[in-house]
Amino acid sequence: MSQVTVASLQMISTPDWKANLLEAARLIAEAADRGAKVMLLPEYFCIMGMGDRAKLAIQEPYGEGPIQDFLAQQARQHEVYIIAGTLPIESDQQDRVYNSTLVFDPDGQCMGRYDKIHLFCFNNGRESYNEANTLVAGKTPVVVDLAGLRVGLSVCYDLRFPELYRAMGKLDLIVVPAAFTYTTGKAHWELLLRARAVENQCYVLACGQGGQHENGRRTFGHSMLIDPWGEVLACEKEGAAVVCGVLDTDKIDQVRTSLPALTHRVM
Repeated sequence: MSQVTVASLQMISTPDWKANLLEAARLIAEAADRGAKVMLLPEYFCIMGMGDRAKLAIQEPYGEGPIQDFLAQQARQHEVYIIAGTLPIESDQQDRVYNSTLVFDPDGQCMGRYDKIHLFCFNNGRESYNEANTLVAGKTPVVVDLAGLRVGLSVCYDLRFPELYRAMGKLDLIVVPAAFTYTTGKAHWELLLRARAVENQCYVLACGQGGQHENGRRTFGHSMLIDPWGEVLACEKEGAAVVCGVLDTDKIDQVRTSLPALTHRVM
């Protein structure tokens, strides 16, 4: 397959997980109508709670639960691949969960799981976050093969660690579901995304939470598709939206042939 339409489903998730699933279903249907075969939801698509511990109330054991059932049903209904942003998956540590990306195939089967490795910690005196208070860090990079593509899974803060992507080998697509704060997003989001595309000579599909949330947090949005030359092909700044674009593997080959940087690595 040389071309496939991919979509980033930008949301402004709320504390109501059931309402968030309804909104996700609406966006999935719109993306399917526009021909997308691979869809990416944002980090915490299912809940942006009033506090850090809100996610613990809707955690699910891996392989079962209403959120995972919803994702499987949507993938089957629309016959698409869904890369499900992140949702809270149970851990063996009390009061902490994994922030997990699950990948569903068109048969509704979960074909991959990635637990976010790098946990965000930020304090500028006005806003502060420490994900380690409620999350258990993952340990293993994950690549999935879907729709004829090698896809590297990552989440939000992982974007700042290029060695994660190098550990995955040659990729056709990097996905980055996120809930970047407006402060850090305005400074670094597009810069980092384009850098990851250029240095790995592959496409990057990023999906952010994008707007003012009921809990007072403002997320940066700017969901986008970037090609292997670092060009932004599609972007939506804020608000709930479907960001569609075409991934062309011939473009990957062209870039890697004209500038074979990946073959020149010495470290």
